[in-house]
Amino acid sequence: MAAPGRRAVDLGAGTGEATGPLLAQGVDVVAVEPGTRLAAVLAARHPTAEVVVGRAEEAELGRAAFDLAVAATSIHWMDLDVLLPRLHRALVPEGRFLVWRHVFGDPTAEPTAFRDRVAQIVARRGLPPRAGDPEDLGATTTLLTASGLFSVEDVGEYRWSVTLDAEQVHRLFSTFSDWTRGEVDEVAAAVTELGGRVVEHYTSWLIVSAPVPGAGPA
Repeated sequence: MAAPGRRAVDLGAGTGEATGPLLAQGVDVVAVEPGTRLAAVLAARHPTAEVVVGRAEEAELGRAAFDLAVAATSIHWMDLDVLLPRLHRALVPEGRFLVWRHVFGDPTAEPTAFRDRVAQIVARRGLPPRAGDPEDLGATTTLLTASGLFSVEDVGEYRWSVTLDAEQVHRLFSTFSDWTRGEVDEVAAAVTELGGRVVEHYTSWLIVSAPVPGAGPA
């Protein structure tokens, strides 16, 4: 799917965690990111990408302009009723839409002191939970196919773990659009307090979907 000369749009690109690998494979990337702070980091890290500051639902995507669209741990922020028809038009007929998510804190793993600290920080925000479960693979698959514009070709789910120090945690949490700088500093300090390193358990999943021919509006 990713090859030199192909065009991709990275939706909700953040700091470019997906944009970078695509560029490294010779893909021309348009990276759409609504957050000005994250978009500035993205542009500095990946100057060869075309960075569009705005919501994916509002970006000018064109018609048959892209071979590939990706949403890396960002689809839960988007209004799919608005996005999917526009994305269906924007992809070439043989194009693909890849959606993946890293679920931070594998629910099947034993709870950790670090995860408790993360939960405490999030709980202090006092925000109501988002509707639905953005971390649920089945629910996301249903949302992507409900309009009839896209069909799922493949689904993969993977469990893994990694050891991180305070600097790595700071860098990782800085890529999360809903974390403030103060919260990122606090969670990194928690790593130091807990011994300097933490083991994070993850579940990652990937959905490969394709536009259904003739399903979109004329």
